[in-house]
Amino acid sequence: MMQLKIISVPVIGGEMETETINVWIKQSKVISLDKQLVCVGSMYYWSFCFQFLEGAIPGRNLKYPEKVDYRMVLEEDVFKRFAALREIRKEIAKAEAIPAFAIFTDAELAEMAKVEILTSEVMQNIQGIGEKKIEKYGSKFLNR
Repeated sequence: MMQLKIISVPVIGGEMETETINVWIKQSKVISLDKQLVCVGSMYYWSFCFQFLEGAIPGRNLKYPEKVDYRMVLEEDVFKRFAALREIRKEIAKAEAIPAFAIFTDAELAEMAKVEILTSEVMQNIQGIGEKKIEKYGSKFLNR
């Protein structure tokens, strides 16, 4: 169910309220945000109105996994294919103005690089890669 939450934070000395908001945001599914600078007497406040879905988001407050150095974990020839796939991903991300990981994650690219002949069937068997990603980006990676 959609809910509203209004929080006011003093412009000066509002560090505690700011931290409270940051913790709450990490655990919430925020749909929209309106903000307004408000003056009450001689005090200024930022007033935030959040529209959110009720309930915490599972896994949202988990720490990110440790970064993997693929140069260390992949064989030399596999790492070369991995590096080439990352370059393709980088070009696509730049052209579409989206983060590179939204195309394929490094882990997905590493799994692709482990295969000498990459096919759409192979891509479908890699965790995290679905039909839509294959339809949208697959051909660019298959013709490497």
